[in-house]
Amino acid sequence: MIDTHSHIDLPLFDDDFQVVLAAAREAGVSAQVLPGVIRNGWERILALSAAETDLFAAIGLHPMYLSQHREGDLAALRDIACGGGLVALGEIGLDYYIRDGDRKGQQELFEAQIDIAKEASLPLLLHVRKAHDQVQSILRRKNFDGGGIVHAFSGSLQQAEHYIKLGFMISICGTVTYDRASRIRSVATALPLTALVLETDSPDIPPASRHGERNTPANIVETAMILAQLRGESFDTIVVQTSANARQVLDL
Repeated sequence: MIDTHSHIDLPLFDDDFQVVLAAAREAGVSAQVLPGVIRNGWERILALSAAETDLFAAIGLHPMYLSQHREGDLAALRDIACGGGLVALGEIGLDYYIRDGDRKGQQELFEAQIDIAKEASLPLLLHVRKAHDQVQSILRRKNFDGGGIVHAFSGSLQQAEHYIKLGFMISICGTVTYDRASRIRSVATALPLTALVLETDSPDIPPASRHGERNTPANIVETAMILAQLRGESFDTIVVQTSANARQVLDL
């Protein structure tokens, strides 16, 4: 299995990082993508990806932390992205769930990072809340054709289909394990398996069996099992195809 969105670089994992990593490997996680959200976190992500062959770096400037980004961050991001060593730019995007958020600032930051991704020939890891139509409009206007992954997708089936047409994979996380999550369960069932990848978003979005706990990459097994049940497909089919999809879009 490939965990396309894991934040095990965060301090929450400092005390037992190697234990968490070993548990993931034992559970069958062959690769993890570590997305960056602020410049101060990039160094650790890059160091971990250099030290561990199954950890991959994808850094960016997250829309929720707009107030923390500083002048020079975009230039630094461009230098790193164009220098190689990343599998994607992210996580980036728009978050309109935030009340009174600076939407203009978010959009300017997002568009600037799309330009960097185009220059560096990198796919995107998208963070999108309450802004799928706006993100898709920007991707079309910017003529972005590098593809990527829509992290922890929570939109409609139609929005998912539009992303797929734009070259993006739809990422399924622990949300799908909850009985009440009828919308994402419906989307995950209706879409072609060739358009899906898996993630944990550790330490967030734990599966139903771990509700209220810190999420870890090993828990991706439950997500894959539930997805298999919902789709009426074998666990092995889910694992093989979603991993192939991740390798394809991220060039792993």
